[in-house]
Amino acid sequence: MVLDAVEIGERSRRPRHLPWARAVAVASLLAALSGCGSVGMRDQMISSGTQPALTAGLNTAKSDPEHERIVASYGGLYDDPAAAQAVARAVGRLVAASDDPSQSYRITILNSPAINAFALPSGNLYVTRGLIALADDTSEMAAVIAHEMAHVTTRHAAARARRAEAASEVNRVVANVMQDQDAQRLALASTQLSLARFSQVQELEADAIGIRTLARAGFDPFASSRFLSSMARFADFRSQRGGGGTSRNPDFLSSHPSTPERISFAVRAAREIGAPGIGEQEKDQYLLGLDGMVFGDDPSEGFVRGRSFLHKGLGIQFSVPSGYVLENTTKAVLGTDATGTAMRFDGVSLPPETSLLDYLGTGWVNGLDATSVRERTIGDFPVATATARADGWIFQIGLLRKGRTVFRFIFAAQEGQATLEAALDETMASFRRLTPEESARLRPLHLRILRVKPGDTVDRLAEQMSGSERRVELFRILNGLGPADAPEVGRLVKIVSDS
Repeated sequence: MVLDAVEIGERSRRPRHLPWARAVAVASLLAALSGCGSVGMRDQMISSGTQPALTAGLNTAKSDPEHERIVASYGGLYDDPAAAQAVARAVGRLVAASDDPSQSYRITILNSPAINAFALPSGNLYVTRGLIALADDTSEMAAVIAHEMAHVTTRHAAARARRAEAASEVNRVVANVMQDQDAQRLALASTQLSLARFSQVQELEADAIGIRTLARAGFDPFASSRFLSSMARFADFRSQRGGGGTSRNPDFLSSHPSTPERISFAVRAAREIGAPGIGEQEKDQYLLGLDGMVFGDDPSEGFVRGRSFLHKGLGIQFSVPSGYVLENTTKAVLGTDATGTAMRFDGVSLPPETSLLDYLGTGWVNGLDATSVRERTIGDFPVATATARADGWIFQIGLLRKGRTVFRFIFAAQEGQATLEAALDETMASFRRLTPEESARLRPLHLRILRVKPGDTVDRLAEQMSGSERRVELFRILNGLGPADAPEVGRLVKIVSDS
């Protein structure tokens, strides 16, 4: 989360004053722009040929109005020449081996720890630094990009848009014609399921085309299934990092097939090409290019460390109750627990003459209970709290003033769940200034590449890692090691370090 203690409102970082019953219950519950990977460098142009043509800007790729919005949503560009070359080297080979070598692509590395990649119909491809960091070799990263290129060459976006438009028309007709509510719901659900399945079929088609392209480019076709497995393991790791959490079940109407289905499909598609061991992986060359890459949160947006959020620039820290999982985004810090309770933390700039009580009454909170408003102090910070109810949701709102900045803590749950007051009180009570010594010690995490020496074990290598209480598990995931696998002497491995 990027906050400026003076200029939050002027830097387009101020969250819109939406009705919180919708903004928190829908958009803020860890919502993010999703892509095929969900789970920088200057923009690069890749054209056909075995040697990629790299130039800044769009060149022959189509300009797309979505580009700037996507870049802003994902924390800007990630400027890392080594990572850029790793991507460009793979994409040049993939374009030459693709079904349409004449198609030009614009590759953008996004400064986001999310594991994501996606494509626009224009040929603009996006990959996050989080995805690049998770991949264990060039072939795994290339597998993701080949999948996205397949969406472009097969014109999937246009077909999906046509199907969505048709589904919308069906929904309108059904709603206007059918009087029987049960029959209406059944028809609408059938249309929705048909659209979702259409999208799922597209994803599997892109997987198949991508794997064939990967093999024609000389890469290991089994890289796709390996990376899908790593993505699933990392998603489980993140969902449980708050303690006591459980993995989220796949959304029944998700536009992507469940990961187990995709892994099985990818393995079958690779086996049609050959047995394991064929194709290049380019592990060492790829990993050496990752040495020093930022891992996790960008320093300018603060750091999530377990259940705590720390921001060096603002000099603040707070912690959420046990069981919550925090997610740092470009606009806010979001959190959820196993019961579905949601938390949002952000900040707005407020003139000194505007009181916290006046601000609560400016209309940005729907369903505010005026009798619930309370004022107090936490340390030397003025604080105001209130309760709001709307659309079946209850909200506990806390405002804390630090200079010209008002920090907002908002907890939301469906009516009937346990009170949120205790969670809000515990979180706000933990808010404090960082000491100069703490700020000096707060450093970003980076990937470090080590070569395994005789006597090295998973435990010994994981001891050198920072930023996680579950170091061994994270080490195994980052290096594609199963629960019983031991690192081979001489191979390169990734560790996460703040030094």
